[in-house]
Amino acid sequence: MRDFKEALRDRAAALGFQVCRVARPEISERTRRHFAASLARGEFAGMDWLGNTLEVRARPEALWERVRSVVVLGLLYKPAAEVLHKATDPSLGRVSAHALSRDYHEVLKGRAKTLGQWMVSRGGGEVRVYVDSAPVMEKPLAVSAGAGWQGRNGLLITEDYGPWLFLAEVFTSLEMEPDEPVKNRCGHCSSCMDACPTGALRGGGVLDARRCLAYHTTEEKGPVDPAWRTAMGNRIFGCDECVMACPWGRRAPEGTDPALAPRDERLALPLERLIRLDEAGYRSLFAGSGVRRLGFGRFRRNVLIAAGNSGDPSLIPLVEPLAHDDNETVAEAARWALGCLRGRGTEDTPGS
Repeated sequence: MRDFKEALRDRAAALGFQVCRVARPEISERTRRHFAASLARGEFAGMDWLGNTLEVRARPEALWERVRSVVVLGLLYKPAAEVLHKATDPSLGRVSAHALSRDYHEVLKGRAKTLGQWMVSRGGGEVRVYVDSAPVMEKPLAVSAGAGWQGRNGLLITEDYGPWLFLAEVFTSLEMEPDEPVKNRCGHCSSCMDACPTGALRGGGVLDARRCLAYHTTEEKGPVDPAWRTAMGNRIFGCDECVMACPWGRRAPEGTDPALAPRDERLALPLERLIRLDEAGYRSLFAGSGVRRLGFGRFRRNVLIAAGNSGDPSLIPLVEPLAHDDNETVAEAARWALGCLRGRGTEDTPGS
């Protein structure tokens, strides 16, 4: 089976994966308690499905009773430095790096399925492939497999790639020798916590989604709490601050996978253009991207908040008609943006 593991890693590398490690299908009692405590404190905000699937998440065999080993795969997606720098321009809508390219779920699942088929053909057994498609505690499994460690920002961090990895898991009925975990090398570093605009990171891998801008821009279904709108800045989908601040991430190489290359049309998104978009234009611009799962209403909400934060009064004529939009969440965001752009100020103070 050792020769099989070496061949497996070679095959995974040929498919473009930078990481291929093996774990037992087990979640530690400490991790279970940590998850349950966060749930009890309300730190998952409106993501109720996380609590509803706790028992399955804590026991991989409850997801698939035949699993005996888990192959953890990682794919590097770090964009070029100029892409990250351009995102700070307040006149542009800012999209998280993971959504600038083709939807990574499709890329990883296709390649992981190919690897799974190879495993069956070479080693027998059965496989199941998961990429954010089932209640799997992927980061604890990755830590158990020795792919890296879970940092203070809650993300998997590796020496070679920092937190810039997409993860996939291949559950297999084969008994495979697990890899050894590695040491947590965050040390006394608190760069990710210091960089978080809203203090959502509390150390020890604890993320309070109620304060997280990634949550508010991608998961929040109604109006965004005014307490967090100014902190959103020009973010219209996601937040990369804790990823970009990680020293391990800064030293990581740029991703070169063509399937994950940022689309040119998404690298510069002027707010003026985004406000003018109708639903068909929105669907076309973000076809095949995670941004599409927002839906047009939430997308417009986020764009209008970014417009309000831009300080650009030339956007007022574009925003004004949306203050009467049929979607009240959109209309309310437009009224808020107009208040900002006309200099009436806002009441939103992060943490208030």
